[in-house]
Amino acid sequence: MQHPRHLRLAPVVTATVALVTLAACGSDAGSAPAAGGDDAAEGSADQQSGTVQVTDFQGTVEVPSPAERVVVTDNRVVRAMDAWGVDVVAAPLDIFPGDLSYASDEDVINLGNHGEPDMEGLVAADPDLVLNGYRFESHYADITELVPDAVMVDTSTDPEGALEEELARQITLVGEALGHQDGAAELVADLEASIERATEAYDPEQTVMGLLTSGGDISYVAPVTGRSIGPVFETLDLNPALEQAADDTSHGDDISVEAIAEANPDWLLVMDRDAAIAAEGAEFSGAEELISESAALQNVTAVQEGNIVYLPADFYLTEDIQAYTAFFDSVADAMGGS
Repeated sequence: MQHPRHLRLAPVVTATVALVTLAACGSDAGSAPAAGGDDAAEGSADQQSGTVQVTDFQGTVEVPSPAERVVVTDNRVVRAMDAWGVDVVAAPLDIFPGDLSYASDEDVINLGNHGEPDMEGLVAADPDLVLNGYRFESHYADITELVPDAVMVDTSTDPEGALEEELARQITLVGEALGHQDGAAELVADLEASIERATEAYDPEQTVMGLLTSGGDISYVAPVTGRSIGPVFETLDLNPALEQAADDTSHGDDISVEAIAEANPDWLLVMDRDAAIAAEGAEFSGAEELISESAALQNVTAVQEGNIVYLPADFYLTEDIQAYTAFFDSVADAMGGS
């Protein structure tokens, strides 16, 4: 199904990046005035009056600066916020990484998960700023209605946009909204460097397949459209061992180990979903175990040569710019990059 924003917003993604970047540059202390004196003066006045102007998928937003009561629902931006020392009053901790400082903070209201969010907790948090996106995209209108005095920033990404561009646009937007432009710029620079390393290390003659493991099963991740790994094929210009379209873009498609063996990929890129979501102490068959114990896969080039790169164990709960940076660096290291 086509993403609801595509019809009206996909063509302006590049312009949005430019607007957010321009705003970030204009807000740095000591920076030169932006082109267009009136716009630059207006931006300066906004900051002095306690707001900053950002542009998201919904349009132009006046964000309180600094915001005093922040709610975040998007797991892909929360680790950066935590690292920047941004306090939050509420978050859906059930679907956030467990190592966040917020997870042990009794003052942070747990909104639960996107399936059955605690909207009463959201109202009780009385936010002045809500950063909303990804699994909570469908709750945007409800949140707007429940906390009408809060400023909403849509941190969603365009699933049809280039992965690296969307990750950069998203974190740049969040950095600008929270006054952490430098921190966002560092994350973007790290991502770009990791992509360059992985691209240089990869031999385009070698074929690659993406896999996802969950519940003891191995699923196929389609190039470009498949969950998490799919967009990596375009970012790194990888040569697919199998070009089968995705039926399930979220959880991977059923595939027999015989089909994997027949495709005989030189490299496997693997996400272990259970590693991120299995209850503490629960027993499950991890990706490495499933692959190593499959007799049908033992003659696959990638398995024989140990050419298997696993996404970070908590990737399913992070999926952020830091996680992709770490993954690209792992790809570069595995492929002998400098």
